[in-house]
Amino acid sequence: MNIFLIGYRCTGKTHVGRLLAQHLSRPFVDLDAVITESAGMSIATMIERHGWDFFRDREREILETAAQTRHQVIATGGGIVENPVNIATLRRGTVIWLTATAETIGSRLSADPATSANRPPLTNLPSHDEIRRVLAERTPLYQNAAHLTIATDTISIADVCEQILSFLKGVYPCPADSEPF
Repeated sequence: MNIFLIGYRCTGKTHVGRLLAQHLSRPFVDLDAVITESAGMSIATMIERHGWDFFRDREREILETAAQTRHQVIATGGGIVENPVNIATLRRGTVIWLTATAETIGSRLSADPATSANRPPLTNLPSHDEIRRVLAERTPLYQNAAHLTIATDTISIADVCEQILSFLKGVYPCPADSEPF
């Protein structure tokens, strides 16, 4: 089964996903990276040229394709939960929702040099207002999709991975000679 990491921008999906994939000896897939590679342009350029609907359609297609391969760790884009079809696809695996406060997210966004290319504005609001508004809109969607929720504000990437691994062992116990999860 696949493990999907969901959550708002800068909650740690990519960093946690890479480390978790190493721990589980599984391939890691960053859906945003696959989308940009297949389109041959950054997300910001894609949005500017073709709009959000185009991006969300590509995101849905790439998610469905990625979900066909099993036993991967997949980091999704923050808005993946806006489409109910995507939630159904995610729920075919184990869904881990990584959270952070609006303040933490704002600080991480400001500190990340890749923000402008990979994270175009979602609204016309100032950044801190946008974060609060979009978080409020998406929180019920994340909650509906998630099997496990982990706040990433004050814990290390390694600790987040340990929490996920403990959860997986509790939910999917298996004999020593079979494949985990």
